[in-house]
Amino acid sequence: MSTEKLAFLQNFYTDVTLYVPAEMAAANLEPLGQATVQVPAMLAVTPAVKPFEARAEADNEAPRPSRPSIMPSTGFVKPSAGLERLTSKILSPPVAAPEPEKVAAPGPAATPGPANVPPVLLTPFAVAGSVRDGVVLLCRLPREEFVKLHRNVFLNKMLQALGLVMGDVLLVNVESELPVALVSLRQQIAATHIVAFGKNLLDVTIRNTQIYEPVQFPGIGLSYLASATIDLVEYDVSLKKRLWPGLQRMFLR
Repeated sequence: MSTEKLAFLQNFYTDVTLYVPAEMAAANLEPLGQATVQVPAMLAVTPAVKPFEARAEADNEAPRPSRPSIMPSTGFVKPSAGLERLTSKILSPPVAAPEPEKVAAPGPAATPGPANVPPVLLTPFAVAGSVRDGVVLLCRLPREEFVKLHRNVFLNKMLQALGLVMGDVLLVNVESELPVALVSLRQQIAATHIVAFGKNLLDVTIRNTQIYEPVQFPGIGLSYLASATIDLVEYDVSLKKRLWPGLQRMFLR
């Protein structure tokens, strides 16, 4: 391609003369038809950014907004004030929360009964026989055994030796582990002799009597004799020998 054709094509497409023949450059002559150089908008150069030093200088000259002061305007604050407040909270005794009011739950309704009455006065007892004075045979047996007690062979022989029969005595059965009160017993029975077969049958004789030794109550005209239970004495000859002397002293004086 010739030099003239190359210059023409460059000038045609870019509207800028990029190539100048050597002859024209040497003669310092302008090429014919040279147009003013126009830079397309897409190739336009943006304004240069300020150097870092210029921006820093401009920032120093611009007024800065004032920062709010951390310290209060009232004056100097003691640096350890916060620590003292925290220590006082730790060392101070905790405030106890008020206890809720306790409301007593309603209890079961009290069973009506005699006021200030000792339990021994309420001890129940059963009676078998027709007489209400004289000799009483006192025991503590199950009810089914007590109803058959009047047919007991041992008791009938013992009464026969004393000159008595079963119809002359009254059988009393204590229906509790507690002893029966003599006061309660004498309200229904005018007993003059009581033979007790068992332990803790009469309240006034628990601590002041010995087995097979008769005790006298002169103030009320009563004699009392304690013995082992009927089932023991009935089948034990040695116990019968100990019981008989006590019965003789109480009945055959």
